[in-house]
Amino acid sequence: MALAPPVKLPLPDLGAMERFGRAIAGRLQVGDVVALSGGLGAGKTTLARAIISALGYEGEVPSPSFSIVELYEPPALRLALAHADFYRLERPEETEEIGLDDYRQGAALLAEWPEHAGGFDHEPGCLSITLEIADEGRKAIVEAGQDWHVRLPCP
Repeated sequence: MALAPPVKLPLPDLGAMERFGRAIAGRLQVGDVVALSGGLGAGKTTLARAIISALGYEGEVPSPSFSIVELYEPPALRLALAHADFYRLERPEETEEIGLDDYRQGAALLAEWPEHAGGFDHEPGCLSITLEIADEGRKAIVEAGQDWHVRLPCP
């Protein structure tokens, strides 16, 4: 699927990261994938937590590093969401073993380390975000799949 040209978005502080998370959450739909890439400490889990919080979740958001997938469902959120951290996967085929397709039924997917799961860029509902450390904050490089072109959460 055609990706829109990449957009670079400065995220100089935690407040900017939270605003970006709210913007994504406000546009997120069932079937979408938000694919979060970047090195260790780049802010993937921080952005994931901001999105989950903006969807209405009021509890603690654990990193799914060990469970691999955490499922959040209404009424705690406005829509069902599977939050996955694929860092520990050794092969993309392992997504079948953990039942990723089942988690995705009727839900959006928030995927950290998507490249370990084979990537999601080919899906029209994929919003790919690469986070990089920049000065004191972060920078997001955002690429939108076809379904996100009209609802891109940044200028």
